[in-house]
Amino acid sequence: MDLQLKGKRALVSGSTAGIGYAIAVALAKEGAHVIVNGRTQAAVDKTIESIRQTTGQTVQGYAGDLTQASVANALLAAYPQVDILVNNLGIFEPKAFEEIPDEDWTRFFDVNVLSGVRLARQYLAGMKQANWGRVIFISSESGVQIPAEMIHYGMTKSAQIAVARGLAEAVAGTGITVNSVLPGPTKSRGVEDFVDALAAGKSFEAFEQEFFDKVRPTSLIKRFATPEEVAAMVTYIASPLASATTGAALRVDGGVIKSAF
Repeated sequence: MDLQLKGKRALVSGSTAGIGYAIAVALAKEGAHVIVNGRTQAAVDKTIESIRQTTGQTVQGYAGDLTQASVANALLAAYPQVDILVNNLGIFEPKAFEEIPDEDWTRFFDVNVLSGVRLARQYLAGMKQANWGRVIFISSESGVQIPAEMIHYGMTKSAQIAVARGLAEAVAGTGITVNSVLPGPTKSRGVEDFVDALAAGKSFEAFEQEFFDKVRPTSLIKRFATPEEVAAMVTYIASPLASATTGAALRVDGGVIKSAF
């Protein structure tokens, strides 16, 4: 299927590893002009080369911490217009509620929510002028079913869903769509750290089985999804073919959310 993405300019925040990297690769394979982002130049350069080897496509990059307004402003100056914005930048960690200090709540909101809000605000004017655009927030099933082991993370994922829906309402009647994508537990780089924190010396396979038996028992696939499985949904939603899908919270959660709606 031709997703009609050739020549579209796409920015994927937090795209040097995991889901973000998989999204950047998938968009590049479809012929989009991709801008990857990471905190360090070394990570960005490595990603550019990896995508070139994987896809044969040349992508661009921007190194910097997009939780900082000054860095986001510099990014806008370097790349003043994009057609597709994928707000993937995010952090998570398991921590008991009583042990989450105020500064952690603020840090999680700044990284997971405000960074995407800021980029959407910066690029929306250009999308309106072109009467076409895609804004996608990578949220999580944790935004619907708040996990007891990381309530602060779940809060930010709920906020992303709310922002995406509100922004979709704000651009109603235009060629711009805004959606959130809700991955379930996914085998990305961050999950490896998550496993290390919770596995207590178990192998990944043993932890995976126990995790889906006890922590996410509603999963229908009974395994961690791959970043590529999430990227496939995002790539379609970014395409012109998805023009009738907006204001939606789209699940790639392996059936974790126990609802048909």
